[in-house]
Amino acid sequence: MTWQLFVFMLINGLCQGMLLFIIASGLSLVFGVLRVINFAHGSLYMIGAFLAYSLSTIFAGESLMGFLILLMVVPPAIAIIGFVLEVSLFRRVYREEHLLQLLLTYALVLILDDLVRVIWGGEPRSVTRPDLLAGSVDIFGMALPSYNVFILVVGPLIAFGLWFLLYRTRTGNIIRAAVSYPDTLGALGVNVSWVMTSTFMLGCWLAGFGGVLTAGLSNIDLGMGMQTIIECFAVVVIGGLGSVGGALLGSLIIGTGLTFFQLPFGRWALVFPYALMALVLVVRPWGFFGKPER
Repeated sequence: MTWQLFVFMLINGLCQGMLLFIIASGLSLVFGVLRVINFAHGSLYMIGAFLAYSLSTIFAGESLMGFLILLMVVPPAIAIIGFVLEVSLFRRVYREEHLLQLLLTYALVLILDDLVRVIWGGEPRSVTRPDLLAGSVDIFGMALPSYNVFILVVGPLIAFGLWFLLYRTRTGNIIRAAVSYPDTLGALGVNVSWVMTSTFMLGCWLAGFGGVLTAGLSNIDLGMGMQTIIECFAVVVIGGLGSVGGALLGSLIIGTGLTFFQLPFGRWALVFPYALMALVLVVRPWGFFGKPER
């Protein structure tokens, strides 16, 4: 392996990891605050990708302005869907055991997947990249896709934004207080239910944002939601449930690991995330950045 190939694979792996982080951070955030294992998170991500496809046919996806419209319209639309689901369904299972939560969210997966099939059909779709991001940039003498570099820039911005929100703002203090001291927070006059709803909507917004980015990176199909949610669970288990920093680390490990292992091991590289997840569960069940709980 030459150093040029190494750098090329590293950048592609980091790109995949950043995209996975954007999606998994929403799942980790929802679990950290609401304590709900949202298996339907992958379906919301898939709906975001297909919605981006439909809107790209209206807003001329080859223009940068059209792509920016997708990024401004689709994530809030997925957040609104999340609002409806949280108020009508998720709010009823917050204090129930995880088995009931899994049954509810898996039922939502079946419903939402069939809904996507009815609306968009089963054929793979794709979104045309804007002209500004359709070319390549020269890095270390190598031509790298501009769209991948764009994701490498957006991913850290999302990570910094989440960190700043959770640890440097009053809203973040309220969100973190809702995790450990919901009764005390309610006694201080804060509407805890609205805090949980807003957090759930933020997680759905991240799923929709990741769906738009994925639609411009590769083909989208009906199986993308299930495949991605399994990788997201591996990410949050490795990094620690509820930890945004852990989600970032876990995503980068899985993204780069899959990229480098595919060269010598081929399809067997797909085992890597699950083998690593099993190892973490044995050695450190609460993840790298998580905290042990009773």
